[in-house]
Parts: sequence; structure tokens; C-alpha cells
Amino acid sequence: MASQDGLDRLDRATGLGILEGALRQLDYWWTVLKRTWRGGVISSFISPLFYVVGMGVLLGGFVPGDPARLEGATSYLDFVVPGLVAGHAMQIAVGETTYPVMGGIKWHKSYHAQLATPLGVRDIVNAHLGFVAFRIASACAVFLLVLAPFGVFASWWGPILAWFVLLLLGMAFATVIFGISTRMSSEEGFGLIFRLGVVPLMLFSGSFFPIANLGPVLEVVAWFTPLWHGVDLTRTLCLDTVDLPRALVHLAVLAIITAFGWLWAIRGMEGRMRS
Repeated sequence: MASQDGLDRLDRATGLGILEGALRQLDYWWTVLKRTWRGGVISSFISPLFYVVGMGVLLGGFVPGDPARLEGATSYLDFVVPGLVAGHAMQIAVGETTYPVMGGIKWHKSYHAQLATPLGVRDIVNAHLGFVAFRIASACAVFLLVLAPFGVFASWWGPILAWFVLLLLGMAFATVIFGISTRMSSEEGFGLIFRLGVVPLMLFSGSFFPIANLGPVLEVVAWFTPLWHGVDLTRTLCLDTVDLPRALVHLAVLAIITAFGWLWAIRGMEGRMRS
């Protein structure tokens, strides 16, 4: 149960600005990063490189580089790399907003301790999501830098703009999954999120093959997945085949999901801290 002081804090504004509330937790999240960064090196940097070499270079050597069938890409490597990076952003976002959120609520109860300070629920959520944004931004930046020598980028500015898209894509997933995690009473449901959410999205949102190959019905379904919007926009930026109206639709969808997810996460945390 939350303390009475904690419940009172849920019912009033803290008086802290968004940036101030997040910065007051900088030491905490810096400590978390120092204690956990080694465990994320392989999953964040080394494994993706193996994916690129295995899927793009080795397997890709058997796939004809037909731009008409690969959405403008002249090789399977050029086609698959943006999908892999986008999927990587999604996986980091989901990983950082499932078990870590449950830990702050249920196991080590760090959220309860933070709520006993001048911080409010909004500040706690913003700081955690800020840490997730840092993880996504740094991992995707390294990923894109490692890929540069492979010659998969058609312009110098494409991967830079793609990096911002990847960050937005990751935060779209992070905010929504954060809200889901705050509403779960047990970590048992996280397995379903990964098996029935992350894996199917990774396979059927255009990361490994054009969604046109799914058939007319499933292709339409793929249009409504946030990962497809991120993959398609990232790919067109990397290949320098951007269609402005389509790109604006992608950005609007991801921005709307992120904004909704942020409010969803705050409301979920407020409800959980009252229980």
C-alpha cells in the first residue's frame, strides 16, 4: 500500500517542471546505467552486427537484388538493414519498459521510494522514459555507425534523419508498453508481449521482406502496426527514396502513439501507486 504522503502527492502537482523533475533523478539512472551497461553490450551492439552479417551479407547473397521487388533497394543487405535497426529500437524499448517497470513497482519498489520525495508520478515516468530514450538513441547510433562501412546508405544525411525516426519509433513502443506494465499485477504476462507482440511484429512488419508478400489482407493489417511505419520511413531515408506525404503520415502516426502512450503511462502509474 502507498503511504498517506504518497497518496497526497498523487492528488496534487509537485511544482516541478518536466525537465527539473527528470534531472533530479539523474544520479539514480546514472547509477543504474553503470551497474547494468555490461549486460546490454552484447544484446545492444554485438548481436545486431551478427544479424546484419548473417541475414544481410550471407543470406542476402542468395537473394536477387531487384529494386522492383525490394522497395527500391539494389541488394537484400540494403533492404534488410533498416528493418533490423528499427526492430532493434523496438526490442530495446520493450525490454526496458517491462521487467524494469515491474521491478520499480513490485520488487525493489524504487518508485515508491521516489514518490516519498518531492517527485511526483509524472516525474518518475518521465525520468524512466528518458533513460529508455538514451538507451535507444545510443544503441541505434552505434548500430548505424557500424553499418556505414557496408555501403548501405545512399546519402550522408539519410542515416542521421533515420536516427531521429528510430528514436521516435522506440519511444512509441516504450510509452505504450510502460502503460501496459503498470497495469499488470504479475510479470507472467511479459512472455505474451514478447511472443505474441514483439516477435510477430518483427517478422511481419516489413523488416525481412516486403509486406506485399503477405497478401492483400495481411498487408492492410501491417499498415496499422507502428513498426511498419518506422521500418518504411527508416528504409526510405537510408535508400534516399523518401516520399514526403507518406513520410509525414509515418511521423504523424508515431508521434500520436507516443503522445497517447505517455498519457497512458502516467495514468497507469497513478492508478498503480494508489493500489
